[in-house]
Amino acid sequence: MDNYIFVGCDSHEKTLVNKIALNREAAETKRFAADGEGRQKLIGYLKQKSKHAGGAKVIVVYEASLRGFNFCDELKMAGLECHVLAPTRIERSTKQKRHKNDDGDADQLWDIVRSHYLAGTTIPAVWVPDKQTRDDREPVRARQDLTEKRTKVKTQVQMLLKRHGLEKPEGIGKNWTKRYGQWLLGLSQTRAVATTGMRTALRSLLRQLDFLEKEIQQLDQALEDLAETPRRKPIVEELMKEKGVGVIMASKYTTDIGDFTRFRRGRQVGAFFGLTPSSHESGEHADRKGHITREGSPSVRKILCQAAWSRVQHDKHEREFYLRLVAKNPKKKKIALVACMRRLAVRLWHVGLQAQLKMEAAG
Repeated sequence: MDNYIFVGCDSHEKTLVNKIALNREAAETKRFAADGEGRQKLIGYLKQKSKHAGGAKVIVVYEASLRGFNFCDELKMAGLECHVLAPTRIERSTKQKRHKNDDGDADQLWDIVRSHYLAGTTIPAVWVPDKQTRDDREPVRARQDLTEKRTKVKTQVQMLLKRHGLEKPEGIGKNWTKRYGQWLLGLSQTRAVATTGMRTALRSLLRQLDFLEKEIQQLDQALEDLAETPRRKPIVEELMKEKGVGVIMASKYTTDIGDFTRFRRGRQVGAFFGLTPSSHESGEHADRKGHITREGSPSVRKILCQAAWSRVQHDKHEREFYLRLVAKNPKKKKIALVACMRRLAVRLWHVGLQAQLKMEAAG
């Protein structure tokens, strides 16, 4: 029988609470600081414990958090095995939810990893992307964050106008066109129309919008550059051949998937993006499908929604597919759109997989 040292680590901003045990022995509790020095002390302690146990294999698990995967990198570089678990896939009883504490969480993590290795139970681990993939995700995320901030500022402008009873003149056209922007700029400078406080607030919001627009333009260029890199270009180019998919959508999809070969079928892709319906079945009751699980990244679903809606509007076959679903239940148009999103996500995976395999074959 192989020797294992199982470690359930409950990671927090300042502390690491660890449940540690050799094979089936009772677990001990060890606490370390969560900073770099504390993490190295933990690694040193585990390596020393492994040495005393005749070279037992150390396996550490912790929940995915805002810390990312740096701790996992450090553990693997030290020769230890690590699994990062998905918090949403860890089952917790009502009692555990009501009486949540660090020791209890660490104990549950330790029990999960020990059960997996000694009894063959499923471990709810997430895929850990390599450092380059993680780095490629950053400008994509930054770009999405800026667009959300821009939307909020635009909403603030609209609310400011409403509070002061100001409406755009006829002939201006749609909101946020060039002419609309010129009207807002003039409004922020005209004393006869707007009060001093209102003009001050409007000028501030317009400066914020101008700044965000410039930053978005710079990140757009960064995404163009990312799409031209040898590691991304073959896949992004193939994805962009699909209607409704631009460089931002292709970059977001590619960096979130990371390795297309880690999925075996399209159903797994739909589940990864949280686009599969939840299931409710008990005893003799028939299986009832509920809302989508919403697992995975919400930002990917948002951009998939935009791309799917664009395809419905501009692609004949996609529009026919959408209308067939709507005809079955006219009151559930959102369900039809989600089906289009899932269909697009799976299609992009097939396209990206073939592009990646071709790229790998070429060396």
